[in-house]
Amino acid sequence: MDLIWFEDYLALSETLNFSKAAEARHVTQPAFSRRIRALEEWVGAPLFVRTTHSVTLTRAGEHFHTQAEILTRALHQLRRETLEVAGRGAGPLSIAATHVLSFTFFPKWVRSSEKILALGNLNLISDSMLACERMMLRGDVSFLLCHYHRSMGSRLDTRQFKSIVVGTDTLVLLSAADGDRKSRWSLQNDETVPYLTYSPQSGLGRIVASQLVKRDLKKIFTSHLAATLLSMVRSGDGVAWLPRTLAEDDIAAGSLVEAGDAKSSVPIEIRLFRPAARQGQEVEALWSAFEAIEVG
Repeated sequence: MDLIWFEDYLALSETLNFSKAAEARHVTQPAFSRRIRALEEWVGAPLFVRTTHSVTLTRAGEHFHTQAEILTRALHQLRRETLEVAGRGAGPLSIAATHVLSFTFFPKWVRSSEKILALGNLNLISDSMLACERMMLRGDVSFLLCHYHRSMGSRLDTRQFKSIVVGTDTLVLLSAADGDRKSRWSLQNDETVPYLTYSPQSGLGRIVASQLVKRDLKKIFTSHLAATLLSMVRSGDGVAWLPRTLAEDDIAAGSLVEAGDAKSSVPIEIRLFRPAARQGQEVEALWSAFEAIEVG
């Protein structure tokens, strides 16, 4: 049995598409298919149902999933801890963070505690929420920093992961201002409002979708990048729910104004996640430093 078989299985169970999973694993599709078959032979049961047009998990495949995630993370952790005991170290501690928090929140946050920087050698990986969750589930990173709302849904099972609140933010429905510094687009009017929205990979998109009541919004553009939506809102292309921390300079300058009522704003948290199981000495020391600056 090879660890890469488990990582292949997790990629395929996520995408349910051999071509996409093989691409994500940086291997040819025939080679990827052979490795999946090798895993199934080792298990002794088929994990996937393959048809001409689809791939689905068998009951055995569904049962296999949770333990495969746990085992993969545990093996990565075992390697890191063994290298740590041997005095060789396993390289920098990696933190996955969503794109917007990587440049609006993370720099100020890590500088707020001398202890965090003193522990040193941090590696920030910036990506979409979906990609960050995948890295966390695979054990590729030690921590995940993201916006969070209790209604958004998360792939990080609370039995396997824990988190602390390290900041707060607000999703605000914003529009470019007109010449009178009033909203160019407004939900208060009867007109259909052009809506700039987030793609499914976005954690902010999950939050907005969980909070959005039926409104007369015409979806005209989709992106997983809040910065892209911000740029289009500035240009007057429509409205978007944006983190206040991202748009605060534009709001202060009066170039962007709120396009909805008070109920349109969504208070959200900024959370740091980690595996619930005890980690290596370096990870635990860094977690203690993060806990010291936890938002009450």
